[in-house]
Amino acid sequence: MNFSSTRNNDIKITSAQAIKQGLSEEGGLFVPESFPSVTLEEIAELSQKSYKERAFFVLSKYLTDFTEDELWNCINNAYTKEKFESDAIAPLKEYNDKEYFLELWHGPTSAFKDMALQILPHLLTVSIKKTGETKTVTILVATSGDTGKAALEGFKDVDGTKIMVFYPESGVSQVQQRQMNSQEGNNVCVSGVFGNFDDAQNGVKKIFTDEEYKKLLAENGVVLSSANSINFGRLVPQVVYYFSAYCDLIKNNKIKLGDKINVVVPTGNFGNILAAYYAKRMGLPVNKLICASNSNNVLTDFIKTGVYDKTRDFYLTISPSMDILISSNLERFLYEISGKDAEKTSKYMSELSANGKYEISDDLKAIIADNFYGGFCDDNATKETIKKVFEEKNYLIDTHTAVAKKVYDKYKEETGDETVSVIASTANPYKFVASVLSSVKEDYNKASDEFSLIDELEAVTGAKIPAPLANLKNKAVRFTDSCKKEDMQNAVSEFLKVK
Repeated sequence: MNFSSTRNNDIKITSAQAIKQGLSEEGGLFVPESFPSVTLEEIAELSQKSYKERAFFVLSKYLTDFTEDELWNCINNAYTKEKFESDAIAPLKEYNDKEYFLELWHGPTSAFKDMALQILPHLLTVSIKKTGETKTVTILVATSGDTGKAALEGFKDVDGTKIMVFYPESGVSQVQQRQMNSQEGNNVCVSGVFGNFDDAQNGVKKIFTDEEYKKLLAENGVVLSSANSINFGRLVPQVVYYFSAYCDLIKNNKIKLGDKINVVVPTGNFGNILAAYYAKRMGLPVNKLICASNSNNVLTDFIKTGVYDKTRDFYLTISPSMDILISSNLERFLYEISGKDAEKTSKYMSELSANGKYEISDDLKAIIADNFYGGFCDDNATKETIKKVFEEKNYLIDTHTAVAKKVYDKYKEETGDETVSVIASTANPYKFVASVLSSVKEDYNKASDEFSLIDELEAVTGAKIPAPLANLKNKAVRFTDSCKKEDMQNAVSEFLKVK
């Protein structure tokens, strides 16, 4: 399996090179040359296997330059009992006989990003060796909240690497900020950015595509890579848990082999739902991919109209990991549905950069309509959904999962579709404790900090506080700096001691 770029079909590289490099030289994203085919018979066999075995099956289809031993070593180091609170790694929680929450937050940072970012450092370490890289690989990450901590936790003290994370100064929760700013490790650095997530993400992309700066880094023994979902090594482990969810439904006699399911995903950057699309293209029986957005509903409008327009008001919401107006992974999707047309994909991306918008052709709009449903909800509807789910089933969900649940309810009401559906539950509710607590209890102490509210939410709901968050309040803050978006490169240089 070779990999090319969404903006240059002439590029042919191995998965190890794609993972090490992260982003293509001309700014494109690395994509597999084809989708490996999976049969129903293979899915039936997978349904009787463990999560690790399912991960090996999927990853081996794409990372064909990795040996079996190398892959197993990566998998066994990532999905351990010490790191994941559930033996199932990504368990299904039955809401009713038609709806299931796929709990993706049992890892060390209580968010779905752990599913990929616990294995990515190991994939990258192997890739560094396979490509003969001798320079220090420095990971640059822009985060809307969860990716940052998950990447820091995954890469801390990994030999041959350093990592720097940028987050929007006023765009993450108090818990998320403390998780990042208290990060342990000798090879890590964290900085706020005055602006929103798109500012941080654009700043990181600008550094990646600055040839003069990369030359300076190389002279100082440094090469850049990414842990954002622009890195294929982040994307492919996410494909695994959609296969795993389907296998669990079969194993528990909730569906029959070959039955189609709907997949509902709350997403801002499009990576998590793109992984579900990859699974569908590989042969997983998926009916509809339901894309759920908050008030920053650029993806909803795109799915419905074929027009991507980032020139709109930006909202800070109670589901901050989705407060995004530039969905990077949409580029991979456009490349695939356009028949791997790098020229057309580049044209759309250039229009977005120059004009803030683009419109896809009618044939592509038809493909999207066949595969996707898009919907969104505001903060009030999000909180109402948290309350409803808790009152009905004594089950607590976070703000992002609530967006997905609400959009799914809208979909079902509009279509009458009773297909069994898997809803991606992307974070533990304690990560967004103030919003969740206010949803289930009106008369709480609004003056309390988020760490005090964690105890109150446990008292009100009885929901277990995840171990990674239980002692967060007492962790010492290590990183306090913030910078303007135009000064991000200087911040990187200071961290790497490059002049």
